[in-house]
Amino acid sequence: MANTITDKLRSKALEMGLSHVGVARAEPLERESALLDEWLRKGYHAGMQYMERNFDKRRDPGELVPGAESVIVVTHNYYSPEEHPQAPNAAKVSRYAWGTDYHDVFTPKVRELESYLKEIAPGTESRSYVDTGPVMEKAWAVSAGIGWLGKHTNLITKDLGSWVFLGVIITTAKLEYDTPISDFCGDCTACIEACPTDAIPAPYQLDSNKCIPYLTIEHRGEELPGSEDMDFENWVFGCDICQDVCPWNRFAQETKEQAYHPREEVLALTLEEASEMNIDRFRQLFRKSPVKRTKLDGLKRNARIVLSQNESHKD
Repeated sequence: MANTITDKLRSKALEMGLSHVGVARAEPLERESALLDEWLRKGYHAGMQYMERNFDKRRDPGELVPGAESVIVVTHNYYSPEEHPQAPNAAKVSRYAWGTDYHDVFTPKVRELESYLKEIAPGTESRSYVDTGPVMEKAWAVSAGIGWLGKHTNLITKDLGSWVFLGVIITTAKLEYDTPISDFCGDCTACIEACPTDAIPAPYQLDSNKCIPYLTIEHRGEELPGSEDMDFENWVFGCDICQDVCPWNRFAQETKEQAYHPREEVLALTLEEASEMNIDRFRQLFRKSPVKRTKLDGLKRNARIVLSQNESHKD
């Protein structure tokens, strides 16, 4: 019966257009939680105090769903082959934010899959997450055999590279578990060497205090600590450098989800426009976009800082 449920679940996920589906045994993440604790003690989470909360829930899925037996992980490919703009005044936005917010596209699919699971496994309990709760999605993706953790700390899959969103369903249904795959990074250090702010102090470690995505998206305030000594290379929302240089992303395939394809106006955004944008333009340009997370003030701050950095580099 467990195999039948698992096979039906896999088929349903792929029919829905999801890219991968894997299943891990729901058990405490002892090794991963120890690494998380070390990361927190080093202060690498910067201003993300929420990472310090609900530690037990991050470690043990049974704290989120009592009686949990399985953790289902699904992915959604978001890769679009357009190149990042290279004009000197281009305001660069991370590839994942070129189109519609993945929460509006991917989350409904994960919830639909969760509902289907409850239909074929009546009496079971579950909860689903898409970057919305105290869940170590990447650790579960590794346990579910979907990919491995790259030295840049992103999940890498053999067939799509790292351009995937992750969704998790924790369930009391006992399913068939997948086997983790090997780490195929080898002795490659391309991501570490390419990072312009030295945010990867060692393989598999990320210092958010120096990470452009953290600084341009998550950090709140009028200034960005240490930014005067950094080079953001024109990134105003997120950064794709460590993924762009990853050899495994040569295998990336164009997403079939049209909502993730870029809006031309986002690719055409300039630093000057971003730094002077008004609220009406912001709402129009970034309607249902992940860029709304940084808010208008954050985007203008980022553009202003990049303009200042670029001006100082002329001296």
